[in-house]
Amino acid sequence: MDSAYVRLARELREGILRQDFPEGVRLPTESELASTHRVSRQTVRRAFQDLVAEGLVHRVPGRGTFASRPDGRYLRQFGSIEDLMALSVDTDMRLVSPLRPRIDVDAAGRLRLESDRVFELSFLRLHATVPFCLTTVFLPPEVGRLLESAPELTEPEASSRATIIGLLEGRLPDPIAEAEQSVTVALAGSAVAEQLGCEVERPLLRIDRLYLASSGKPVELAVSHFLPEHYSYRVRLRRHPS
Repeated sequence: MDSAYVRLARELREGILRQDFPEGVRLPTESELASTHRVSRQTVRRAFQDLVAEGLVHRVPGRGTFASRPDGRYLRQFGSIEDLMALSVDTDMRLVSPLRPRIDVDAAGRLRLESDRVFELSFLRLHATVPFCLTTVFLPPEVGRLLESAPELTEPEASSRATIIGLLEGRLPDPIAEAEQSVTVALAGSAVAEQLGCEVERPLLRIDRLYLASSGKPVELAVSHFLPEHYSYRVRLRRHPS
């Protein structure tokens, strides 16, 4: 279970991304947040430290804490499945290839399927109308069929604030509990370059995520290519208590 300061940071982050706190408007003070959320001021202070590190807020001595001016890059710190679902707060998903069944030996193997049949779709992720990521998603057939009625994934060029894991959340018999992730550099192929508006062979950030249900069964493989000038990725590493 997330600690109190992580939950508070997530709530404040989502409020900032929704522009509940426009630039120049002070966020609630440590005392106000501690009272409202029934946590200690140290908890509030740690939550603010995370947001400062992410570049979402800045602190002015004697005045308070304020939302920061965006610098044109999409910056997000991920530490949980809920953080990934929160992409729907401030980004848009524009469908490139609607959900469809197909044969893909590599994806089926990574999803630990007995057959080579999967469901596949691809979409652009946009922030402030600027595309920064192209994602291809592979699903086991029984999972793909759960989404066949979702217009966000079946209508050509559909645009929404959805996330795939968010759409799956109310449909899966077992909830998504964890994700295995790998981060590498990949060169843009012609199809990826066309969608992201960059040159072929351009170095991109590639992030693969394999989502698993609480049963341990893989339910989604997402392969994403990011433009580095529009995207900054951060994770928090913690030492386990001895």
